[in-house]
Amino acid sequence: MTEQNKALEAEGDVAADFLEELLDILDMDGDIDISVEAGRAKVAVLAEGPSQDLKRLVGPDGEVLDALQDLARLAVQAETGEMSRLMLDIAEFRAGRRERLAEQAREAIATVQETGAAVSLSPMNAFERKVVHDVVLEAGLVSESEGEDPNRHVVVRPAS
Repeated sequence: MTEQNKALEAEGDVAADFLEELLDILDMDGDIDISVEAGRAKVAVLAEGPSQDLKRLVGPDGEVLDALQDLARLAVQAETGEMSRLMLDIAEFRAGRRERLAEQAREAIATVQETGAAVSLSPMNAFERKVVHDVVLEAGLVSESEGEDPNRHVVVRPAS
């Protein structure tokens, strides 16, 4: 195991401890899975049974999840002194969102290939834009983020 992977796993451990304490305070149950993906620590909180309780920690459009991810990153920074790019997923919200975004990107790609015209997608957060950019790049087209948060969005264009 490389030194970088050891450091990322340590980040995951710190975030998992923080999240376990939070779940205890909220009297919620969840299994915590730590992994390293694409050079980032990833922590997933999974439901032991029906995930209704955990979905409260996701919130509308993942807003609560984003806030908890920021708090987990701060907990890691407080412990390690290093900035964290940790990804947090709860009740597989991001995994499901990733697949829906990939499908949306594929639809935009098909439209661009058919018409030759650029397609603007609806506003997205940084995680969502990254998913779309990756799918567009894989298809051989070009994409850029435009606008300012909270209206920042992806524009898909033909590669020319």
